Amino acid sequence: MKFEKYHLDQAITHNLEHLGFKRTTDIQFKAIPSILKGEDVLAIAQTGSGKTAAFAIPIVQNIHIKKSSKRVSGIQCIVLVPTHELALQICEVFNALAKKTKVKATAIYGGVDQDPQIQKLLHGIDVLVATPGRMFDFIHQGVIHLNAIQTLVLDEADLMLDMGFIADIQSIKQKLTRKHQTLFFSATINKEIKNLAYSQVQHSAIRIQISPENLVSKNVTHFVMFVEMDDKRFFLERFISDHPESKIIVFVRTRVRAERVAKAMARVEIETLTIHGDKEQATRSEVMAQFKMGTCNILIATDITARGIDIPDVHYVVNYDLPEQAENYVHRVGRTGRGFKKGQALSFCSREEKPRLEEIQQFLDKEIEVIPVSKREYRFTLEHPKKESTIKGIREEMDDWEKGKKKKKRKSKK
Repeated sequence: MKFEKYHLDQAITHNLEHLGFKRTTDIQFKAIPSILKGEDVLAIAQTGSGKTAAFAIPIVQNIHIKKSSKRVSGIQCIVLVPTHELALQICEVFNALAKKTKVKATAIYGGVDQDPQIQKLLHGIDVLVATPGRMFDFIHQGVIHLNAIQTLVLDEADLMLDMGFIADIQSIKQKLTRKHQTLFFSATINKEIKNLAYSQVQHSAIRIQISPENLVSKNVTHFVMFVEMDDKRFFLERFISDHPESKIIVFVRTRVRAERVAKAMARVEIETLTIHGDKEQATRSEVMAQFKMGTCNILIATDITARGIDIPDVHYVVNYDLPEQAENYVHRVGRTGRGFKKGQALSFCSREEKPRLEEIQQFLDKEIEVIPVSKREYRFTLEHPKKESTIKGIREEMDDWEKGKKKKKRKSKK
């Protein structure tokens, strides 16, 4: 369905066109009408399906119309999110949709100086995108007042539950004394999430679940390659060299490992960026900005960036290490194939990681296609990782390589 059918304000329609939004995704088609009406919504949809726009578009519309007809002051909407990166990203979406309207949005999160954030709040905003910790700090300081809240959004609610934010969510609900709309968005659903959701939304809430049988977007194709742990860096080097113009996110297991892989790539003159929890928030923000702008096209990340981050035109996700939790595979690979675009996910699986691969396949209820690598191809890649050709297309090069080795042996015998 085209966005023009919703009779949105002309400025918002123009912003959608400028952003390249032509028609709704499934979650947007089902959620926008209910949110425009002020109904509570419980929505479960795949990562990369357009959830942020599904709630941001109607919220901007409702606030803009309200402010156009009467004097309104105070924060109208709070969007609670689990991570700093997600707060920044969602705020960007709101502000992009709200250009030339009466709606202003800002993001607050920990790890950075409070003063600039306080100044933005004092100037007056309509939409607050926040991580729970920093928001409660500001509430206790008297910087944030909740008396005008019309809409509460809980985004990536399953991760907030995993991170122990359930008490914060319940506390916020108790502080909202006036009647308000609650929007509950999550990429996954289980018993705990259901219990949390039903404790937050009205019993009459609209329930939306998109493609529950497909945990990952059909736009993503999946491959696995069996590679020993110590050899992964050679195969990553080759993959990056084979795709010099592509935007690639490489997921690793730990912060230390992220830096080690980056150093291994630097030794072969491959420039990369790293993002993980040991980095200061300002550094993480700068890394994300560089990757989005294409200053550097290779991002090595831990799972901190696997949830909800929408980076334009990521061509490949490489699981350098398989995730410890099968569910995180879904969130990782969801960084590519977003919206209507296609993407590919390649996993390197070592001998000790095979049980994890089985868990992932059981979770997805499908087998991941194996890219076979012969012993000959494997040895060739270790000795010539940066040769510009695909794994499947190196046989002629290997023949030349092996002929060269035989010649050297004959000469040495003479």
